[in-house]
Amino acid sequence: MPKEFIVAIELGSSKITGIAGKKNLDGSIQVLACVKEDSSSFIRKGVVYNIDKTAQSLTNIVSRLQKQLKTTITQVYVGVSGQSIRSVNNIVARDLPNETLVTQDMVIELMDSNRNINYPDQEILDAAVQEYKVDAQYQLDPVGIQCSHVEGNFLNILQRKTFYKNLNKCFENAGINVAEMYLAPRALADSVLTETERRSGCALVDLGADTTTVSVYSKNILRHLVVIPLGFNNIVKDIASLQMEERVAEQMMIKYGSAFTDNNDIDNNLKYSIDQDRQVDSRKFIEIVEGRLEEIIANVWCQVPEEYWDKLLGGIVITGGGCNMKDIAKAFQNYTHVEKIRLAKFVTQTISSQIADINVHDGRMNTVLGLLAKGDINCAGSDFDPNGDLFAQPKTPADTPEQRRARQATETPAGVVRTAEEIRRAEEEAQRKKEEEERLAREKAEEEAREQERLRRENSTWNKFGRWIKKAAAEIVGDEEE
Repeated sequence: MPKEFIVAIELGSSKITGIAGKKNLDGSIQVLACVKEDSSSFIRKGVVYNIDKTAQSLTNIVSRLQKQLKTTITQVYVGVSGQSIRSVNNIVARDLPNETLVTQDMVIELMDSNRNINYPDQEILDAAVQEYKVDAQYQLDPVGIQCSHVEGNFLNILQRKTFYKNLNKCFENAGINVAEMYLAPRALADSVLTETERRSGCALVDLGADTTTVSVYSKNILRHLVVIPLGFNNIVKDIASLQMEERVAEQMMIKYGSAFTDNNDIDNNLKYSIDQDRQVDSRKFIEIVEGRLEEIIANVWCQVPEEYWDKLLGGIVITGGGCNMKDIAKAFQNYTHVEKIRLAKFVTQTISSQIADINVHDGRMNTVLGLLAKGDINCAGSDFDPNGDLFAQPKTPADTPEQRRARQATETPAGVVRTAEEIRRAEEEAQRKKEEEERLAREKAEEEAREQERLRRENSTWNKFGRWIKKAAAEIVGDEEE
């Protein structure tokens, strides 16, 4: 019986995580393998800066997974995130003749127009439909409504083209087939937020090592998304300014760090040990940690659109490694004055595994588990031979990845980021379709031209005269015969 599993890879600022899991019939997921590689030397702020080192690390990830699974991996699911990702609102409007019925083709044309907008040096990763304005009314589905004016309101998710190309290049250089790229913050939101939170309005805050991602939802729609280039490594570096290695600073943050400490609870005589010979005043340490954390929270709250400040009935949901800091919920409450704070330390799906990193439930694996949950194509190939040269062997049918047909932008599901290869194939398909339409149009025009020429000849004076002569001659012959 052929093996079936899905493989997902998350490229983070501190580590690259590869995970393989099997989906059960009841919707639960069994995690079969999980491996990690340090990425701090070639990924910064969540984006690739050294393509060769990243490609090598990805190769190692896949190789280690194959050894654990004893099966080759034909393709992987990949999360797209990191610095420079941001959302931009855009409106595409069309005036129509009075009492025009809105059709699906009109809606697709609005979506196409939005996707074709050129943002200098920016790639549109995803386009979230907000709503459609039909005359003066807002609708989620305008098809079938009569109007004289229709507007499409879109939230375009952008990333610098350089970062997008670098990510694609890494997998190309590593020889790893990408089944699908997915916008990591949307995969995370789908796995940690409840339907009630998304519907009633909430802000999802993913506190990472180098970045903090803010996603705002209302009425089940993504309203705002941004990646802030600040994370808990900034706190570590501030602590390290007390003349210690960052490794020691990180240990001190984990051991002593707290997001909020009441002033009355601070012991001015208490000191924290840096090493055997040095100590730091607890008050100074607290001020360093809380000072930087307050900056992160201030940037998070600044990114929540003002019109949603009093509409976050679902509150603020905090996830990622940073949600483990002591009193992090209290710190957010004090600054934002939002009372409803939830720490999402695990995904909402039912997950089973014997792997410690999965079962620890500390928020660090939520994104990669969310990516795993999005997978729907088998990534398993043939049996893996650890002593064989995989790259020298011809691929068997089982090792040939199943590919979706080339999808145009408007056909792409929400949250899915088309790979560079998929965009190329889609452009080729669009060009082929265009050329076919042009050929058919030419043939139709030529046929119409021939028909017009035939009619012109039939109706010409000489043709009419000739037909009259033939008719007259036939009548004369008829008379003579009689």
